[in-house]
Amino acid sequence: MPVLQLELLDLSATETLGALLANGLAAGDVISLSGPLGAGKSALARAIIQAANPAETDVPSPTFTLVQTYELGNGTPLWHLDLYRIESPEDAMQLGLDDAFIDAVCLIEWPDRLKKLLPKTNLSIHLYMADGDDGGDPSSSIRFADITAPPHWAARMAAIIAKTG
Repeated sequence: MPVLQLELLDLSATETLGALLANGLAAGDVISLSGPLGAGKSALARAIIQAANPAETDVPSPTFTLVQTYELGNGTPLWHLDLYRIESPEDAMQLGLDDAFIDAVCLIEWPDRLKKLLPKTNLSIHLYMADGDDGGDPSSSIRFADITAPPHWAARMAAIIAKTG
């Protein structure tokens, strides 16, 4: 059961959620972004990255490169991964995720590709569109975010709930 379910009425709401999630990011944080194509995973990842480092104005989706790296203001690396094209969890781990799970912040699109190798301590965000929304115009589609948080995210989740409540 999600800790929090949010309605994301537009891109601005997604950007606000991204800014709230970016607050307090630290090495070892893993955020998994799941949902169907067009649900807003890349938009949320981009919002988190830009809120964590406003100097990052060009944040492409790593669909073909698999991973893009950035730096938080405190020097911590941030890895943005798109595992859609990964065929096995072992292929993903060859990217160096063992170390990244400890030394970096990881934003992972298509986390199901990792299966049992996804850390159990990840903040899980499942994005989806409103029933009946065919995703025709992504900029005007209402989306939802179901967020499930591990215990060490409790204080940050309380702050997010207070600001979105």
